[in-house]
Amino acid sequence: MATLRELKGRIGSVASSEKITGAMKMISSAKMHKAEMALKRLLPFREQIETILGNLLSADAEFSSPLTEPREVKTIGLVILGSDDGLCGAYNVNIFKAVLNRLEDYRRSLGENVNVVIFPVGRKLDKAARKIAGGNISVESNPAVNSKTEGAGVKSFMETLRDGFTSGRLDRVDVMYMNFQSVSRQRLRAEQILPIVPETFAANGVKAQCRPYIFEPDASSIFTAVLPLFLLAVMQEIFVENRASEQAARIMAMQSANDNAKKLLEQLQLEFNKLRQQSITTELLDILGGQVK
Repeated sequence: MATLRELKGRIGSVASSEKITGAMKMISSAKMHKAEMALKRLLPFREQIETILGNLLSADAEFSSPLTEPREVKTIGLVILGSDDGLCGAYNVNIFKAVLNRLEDYRRSLGENVNVVIFPVGRKLDKAARKIAGGNISVESNPAVNSKTEGAGVKSFMETLRDGFTSGRLDRVDVMYMNFQSVSRQRLRAEQILPIVPETFAANGVKAQCRPYIFEPDASSIFTAVLPLFLLAVMQEIFVENRASEQAARIMAMQSANDNAKKLLEQLQLEFNKLRQQSITTELLDILGGQVK
């Protein structure tokens, strides 16, 4: 049975843990709101690109681009986004489980000999992906790219994927990430970004506008020039959504830890009070016993 001193020490430790988890929750909340603001700042650029593409798709013209050319799939590039830090619950575990299921889908639909090159973003998924590397699965990490990468880093990463596709090293590029919807809800998304197909446009909000525009120099040239910008906008949004989802998952994990700490603190406080009352009662009985004698 624990002594009063031991219980007092445990109560102090749990109380400190409660304060720490509470502080971490507030920090994660601030970071999540920062990511939400970044998403809002990306919106005008994204909407403008979508409008241009929508007008182009409604034009009576034939479009062709190296980024839209389908080919026989022998090698797939799979981009998976997770976190660099822990303490975010099952966030990375859930993503990695989905990655394993995705690999099985590739084997069933494209054959056992399909090659998969995994591009992990985030230290946690990088470590997990290396455990399954071998055979037809390889892992390519970029030390300069992580879950906190922004701006020029995202552009360079997207150019690497695009060059891999246009050079023929990759026949298709998919991306898996957590789509941020709210603090309590993040939905795993998997989408094909290369080659760009009508489903890629539909998944990212591009619709034919059917407006009378005159294109200069011509619709096909503008289409070819705008597609890389479209891919960049998509990848920038994916990175920001990943950051927001990570912080949302950490908020929920810290909230759960904080709630558990409060329950444990209440239990320990009750046990401490019972033990202290028992000690006081024992001392009173000893005093009364001595007086009777």
